[in-house]
Amino acid sequence: MPPRVTRIYSWNVNGLRACAGKGFLDWLENAKADVVGLQETRVTVEQLTDDLRAPKRLHTHFVSAEKLGYSGVALYAKRPFDRVTASLGVPEFDAEGRVQIATLGALTIANAYFPNGNGKERDNSRVPFKMAFTQRLFDTLEPLRVNGGRVIVMGDFNTAPQAIDLARPKTNLKTSGFLPEEREQLSQILASGWVDAFRHGNPDGEHYTWWSQRFGVREKNVGWRIDLAFVSEGVMPFLRSARIHPDVMGSDHCPISLELDSAVLE
Repeated sequence: MPPRVTRIYSWNVNGLRACAGKGFLDWLENAKADVVGLQETRVTVEQLTDDLRAPKRLHTHFVSAEKLGYSGVALYAKRPFDRVTASLGVPEFDAEGRVQIATLGALTIANAYFPNGNGKERDNSRVPFKMAFTQRLFDTLEPLRVNGGRVIVMGDFNTAPQAIDLARPKTNLKTSGFLPEEREQLSQILASGWVDAFRHGNPDGEHYTWWSQRFGVREKNVGWRIDLAFVSEGVMPFLRSARIHPDVMGSDHCPISLELDSAVLE
């Protein structure tokens, strides 16, 4: 018999309640996912209906920002996590509700909503905050990775790693999400031993995960690949596939997924 597969999804839902009104629960039931990580939920647990807070046969964990209607991450899983941490030990980061680091057997999953570098004036003033958050998260996970640990960092990275990862690279060189310093940071992370799971098996372009909500943009596939899964070397022997699901609607982002040999948990 072939090995059982563990399916892990990541999706920026751009408001969980809004996405729920566009079929999220139907998608969740049909995805056959073992783990689903959501970003930009923009909700507190108290604001959720029972079917979103605790779907049948699923275990859940929610993190919200101190600021109402902002940021937030969530996890849904078929089996309970052994442990979930929602802190990077830096109050400025933790206040924004951007990360969950969950342990499931031998596997560690970091579900993260990385900051956007744009300030209120669209001035890239949040880029230093974004890069500090990114560095802190990967520094936190580095001891696990170095020791051969099985680690996945997934979510909305808010950065396209390479020119191949957005439809219009030349016109976005000064846009947060494609700034040289943002891309260089991801390049250094990958050079240290992490693997961009989707790009590892898909070298061609025109695969995107986010599209502007302007009319016709998604239909023309003028997008960015900013929803990513970086996996440690310890995960690679178990990786079966990494996919993008552009046909799934309900948000300006689409889900991404990994399929792993379930022995990764053992």
